[in-house]
Amino acid sequence: MEDNSGNRESNSSLTAASLKIIATMVIFGLIGLVRRSIPYSSSMLAFFRGTIATVILILLRLFNLKGVDRAAIRCNLLPLVISGIMIGFNWILLFEAYRFTTIAVATISYYMAPIFTIIASIFILKERLTVRKAICVATALAGMVFVSGVLETGISGIKGVLLSMGAALLYSGDVIINKKIKGVQGIDRTIIQMGAAAISVLPYWLINEDFSTMELAVTPVLLVLASGIIFTALPYSLYFSAIQKVPAQTAAILSYIDPVVAVLVSALVLKESISALTMLGTVMVIAAAVASEISPHRTGESS
Repeated sequence: MEDNSGNRESNSSLTAASLKIIATMVIFGLIGLVRRSIPYSSSMLAFFRGTIATVILILLRLFNLKGVDRAAIRCNLLPLVISGIMIGFNWILLFEAYRFTTIAVATISYYMAPIFTIIASIFILKERLTVRKAICVATALAGMVFVSGVLETGISGIKGVLLSMGAALLYSGDVIINKKIKGVQGIDRTIIQMGAAAISVLPYWLINEDFSTMELAVTPVLLVLASGIIFTALPYSLYFSAIQKVPAQTAAILSYIDPVVAVLVSALVLKESISALTMLGTVMVIAAAVASEISPHRTGESS
């Protein structure tokens, strides 16, 4: 009876954690829709997103009874700050991408990040390129050709794709850096990274912003606040409260709810056109990215 009770509690905990990750990915999938409704610059949005999220996460951290490992933070401070800077400019590029292409195309282009991580890991982490991962890379790259629309419209509409892929490259670099960070709790890591992201984009925003044309209105300001609270602090806090209770592969696969939600929002809410080739490319990119996250059952091949 005790074993059965323990199994039920374990399964219940896993289900609750999985639901938190699903909610996180649904929220992330809606960020493009929110960005489309905010008339302010991407750099301004990135600054306030990072600032608000940092404040909220610090407040949440105060209720966490676990102590802060200051020694671990000091040892990892440089990579943490670099990671935060990359996150800040990753946001700017992704938010700009939403302005120049559909949410679906921008999001799928962004999900080339796992493929870029594979390529970077070969040179930086000296990981072996397996046949399976090589196939994933080739499939994703072919899918991106379809998603980009170059076969249908040429390079005239490719700016949004390039901006989104630039964001993906920064995210890939951030993943590589985070693999080097050891001993720092998830929420402490995120607080430092969000703070560094906000501070790093502040000069860029102040230099490039035309404040004479900026008009503050209630709805856009509320949406900016929502981007920091609902679309950054909330999903990160949900994610970090769940990630340790869910197998890594499950978490990786659930992360692809984000682009699926983005594609549905693009097609059903914003009525953005999605061609057959774009849909084919979407399936290829997501399938390749998911496959790259799954460890093979065969022994002898590294994931």
